[in-house]
Amino acid sequence: MGGWSAEREVSLMSGNGVADALESRGHRVTRIDMDRNVALRLAEAKPDVVFNALHGVPGEDGTVQGMLDLMGLKYTHSGLVTSVIAIDKELTKQALVPHGIPMPTGTMVDSESLFTADPLPRPYVLKPVNEGSSVGVAIVKEDSNYGNPISREAVGPWKEFDRLLAEPFIKGRELTVAVLGDTALAVTELRVKSGFYDYDAKYTDGLTEHVCPADIPADIAGRMKELALKSHRLLDCKGASRSDFRWDDELGLDGIFLLEVNTQPGMTPLSLVPEQARALGIDYAELVERIVEEAL
Repeated sequence: MGGWSAEREVSLMSGNGVADALESRGHRVTRIDMDRNVALRLAEAKPDVVFNALHGVPGEDGTVQGMLDLMGLKYTHSGLVTSVIAIDKELTKQALVPHGIPMPTGTMVDSESLFTADPLPRPYVLKPVNEGSSVGVAIVKEDSNYGNPISREAVGPWKEFDRLLAEPFIKGRELTVAVLGDTALAVTELRVKSGFYDYDAKYTDGLTEHVCPADIPADIAGRMKELALKSHRLLDCKGASRSDFRWDDELGLDGIFLLEVNTQPGMTPLSLVPEQARALGIDYAELVERIVEEAL
């Protein structure tokens, strides 16, 4: 847990929650706040299985998975190839869209070009290609205070990343589906009190209302669960994954778009996978044990 990504604090919350749950079930747990000596510390701990509660880079992008593969250690969640693909939004599209998974069309842009002209008609979304938890996402609207074209002085992901993914903004509702093993759990709607479902909205209590199960038509819920499970299988995810969707409710089934698949979904008290599991009668400790059992 921990590490040095932008999501360090969330990872520590996830990791401590997981460790507490495993200890409550009688397992012996070693907590490792990842630093550059992580391989040495793992070798000393000699674990039966590593619970990967890291978020972002390098815990979610295949780096840690490759190290654990080299060390011959079993670990939770997805393997190296899956992790490399799923954290990269462009690679994810290449893997899923040919198999009928609806995703927004997008284009990669150099951040420098944004100060000259918009890459897409407004409104559109700019996001880093390989960050999680909505880190560095900007919605550029006609009336946004970014300027038109975007001003060099405006605060946004173009200050942090040389290249960004530009996608059309899909109006409508924010929904998410967790998959555990080979089962799509539920559909949750995320109703943000203000702005959009960014990093702060995800991890600050009170900023987002979670409606689980989502108050949507049965055919829409069924289709989202079907798409989440299909994506989980196509990417060869392990343990738990979470698929995030936008739904333009004026378009019915044609308004469903998968945004991304998270191979290391959060396990904090506010996280969506534990919440959906609870809705199905699976408590937190049982959820953690199931993820460990699949890894073993």
